[in-house]
Amino acid sequence: MKNIRIGMAGFALVAAFGLAGCGGGGGSGGDGSGGGTPAVKDASTLSTSDSPMGKILVDGKGRTLYLFTSDGKNSNSMKCDAKCVKEWPHMEGKPKAGGGVSANLIATTKGSGTAQATYAGHPLYYYADDHKAGDTKGQGIDQIWYVLDSHGNAIKKAAPAGSGEDNDSGGNGY
Repeated sequence: MKNIRIGMAGFALVAAFGLAGCGGGGGSGGDGSGGGTPAVKDASTLSTSDSPMGKILVDGKGRTLYLFTSDGKNSNSMKCDAKCVKEWPHMEGKPKAGGGVSANLIATTKGSGTAQATYAGHPLYYYADDHKAGDTKGQGIDQIWYVLDSHGNAIKKAAPAGSGEDNDSGGNGY
């Protein structure tokens, strides 16, 4: 009987650690970065925000949004495995237009099982290592991930040092 209790306690401990490892992110997409606290996503609104690269597209909480240059117009072309989806989660749903954006440029396309927000035909993504509003760490990664301006164009200007930008992590471009 004592061996059964020890076995059950061990099983419960392993299960608890396993479940704790699944948490970490706070909803779909999660953080995926292993450090810091991820910024809260708010897909209810698209607006622009001032950045060192000019006015850029952000969500309702000020979190930076990106485009993937290989996506087709209103089409998510990314061949993305689980690691990639964790690194570059989609902006899901159809947000409303906030300050600085045109409502007629907002639409959706089929994402990974749910509607993915688009702007000017570009599917929108978050970058998991952006932990707070205003971070632009995904800018220019592999020369395929860029922030957008209010017209939906990629801003290819590099973010200045110290602005939360960290685009030297090649190999994560998918």
